[in-house]
Amino acid sequence: MGKYWNEEIECMSREDMKKLQSERLVKQVKHVWDNVPYYRKKMEEKGVTPDDVKGIEDLHKLPFLTKADLRECYPYGLLATPLKDCVRIQSTSGTTGKRVVAFYTQHDLDLWEDCCARAITAAGGTDEDVCQVCYGYGLFTGGPGLNGGSHKVGCLTLPMSSGNTERQIQFMRDLGSTIICCTPSYAAYIGETVKEMGLTPDDLKLKAGIFGAEPWTEEMRREIEKSLGLKAYDIYGLTETSGPGVAFECEEQTGMHINEDNFIAEIIDPDTGEVLPEGSKGELVFTSITKEAFPLLRYRTRDICILSREKCSCGRTLVKMTKPMGRSDDMLIIKGVNVFPSQIESVLLKMSNATPNYQIIVDRVNNADTFEIRVELNDDMLSDTVKSIEELEKKISNDIHSILGIKAKIRLVEPKSIPRSEGKAVRVIDNRKLH
Repeated sequence: MGKYWNEEIECMSREDMKKLQSERLVKQVKHVWDNVPYYRKKMEEKGVTPDDVKGIEDLHKLPFLTKADLRECYPYGLLATPLKDCVRIQSTSGTTGKRVVAFYTQHDLDLWEDCCARAITAAGGTDEDVCQVCYGYGLFTGGPGLNGGSHKVGCLTLPMSSGNTERQIQFMRDLGSTIICCTPSYAAYIGETVKEMGLTPDDLKLKAGIFGAEPWTEEMRREIEKSLGLKAYDIYGLTETSGPGVAFECEEQTGMHINEDNFIAEIIDPDTGEVLPEGSKGELVFTSITKEAFPLLRYRTRDICILSREKCSCGRTLVKMTKPMGRSDDMLIIKGVNVFPSQIESVLLKMSNATPNYQIIVDRVNNADTFEIRVELNDDMLSDTVKSIEELEKKISNDIHSILGIKAKIRLVEPKSIPRSEGKAVRVIDNRKLH
């Protein structure tokens, strides 16, 4: 096997790719119009019918979909195939407790795993490799996606999931793992644990790591590469569009190639929705042109990035996206989990003794995210005992953990001690240096 999983697609001429995308888009718009009343209504409101879309040059005529639409349509409102044809759901945490649920037919799973196989092959993976998948399994897309991609490539696959780090390292050594897939912060933690165990990268056989699901810097990349003795590759995806493998890095490491035969990417002005010329920085929008069960047209990712068609030394002609450079909404990614301030607010509003005045402080210490929430007490609580304040901290911590799935350190502070600017509290302080 060469350095491409599907050379015909990955190195296709721009002309042929546009033709393929146009054919698939026309078919997909008709599929969605016929089967998703919610989106058909959006099209009708915009005065667009499938006849108006003759190719990718007409994509801009279609209405956008946003996270708010997904919440409104939960669970089945955007489903485009009969439920009996679906074989899997995956899910991500929603902004207000309602989750995003994505559906897959067997064909959808095959295409998703194919995209992940391209990512593994681009990182040098072949059927000779041992691929250790330490992304979470279950509803989270990381584990199942890379697991399926690894099988397709023919790697010996270790479906480890995350955690139990010493066991991870033992398996890595005993079974000679050559590729590792996980979040960058977990990779950094494995690197630290290797050192604490008195081992060096020479005690491992790792050659490549495929890391995604959270923002990370070039400095962090170099540290992981040094601590584990491998080459670190970035991967990008969203549950809404399938999961990891929407875009992947090649050996050039100057951006991630988007699998354009499955996803059409646009960059828009986040305020006006206007499509921006190539090379502009703006919000990334994806249209799924091959998905059957859950095909999102013009889905606003809220990720800010730049697309580039500069020639790549790897030979792939697929457009490249930069690492996301921020968000056009208030979402944070902490320990690989999507966190919205509104989720924290919803917990605090249920508490009688705390106010919904809070501040989220995120930092990165030793390559791991720290997550602290400062919450103002109300005046009545000031006279309470230390024990009752500790109990309240514990209750808030547990409630937030049950919504987000990750723990936050809760610090109750005096009333009005969180600084306000122009009457508004600064809700988020992100001290991580992510660019």
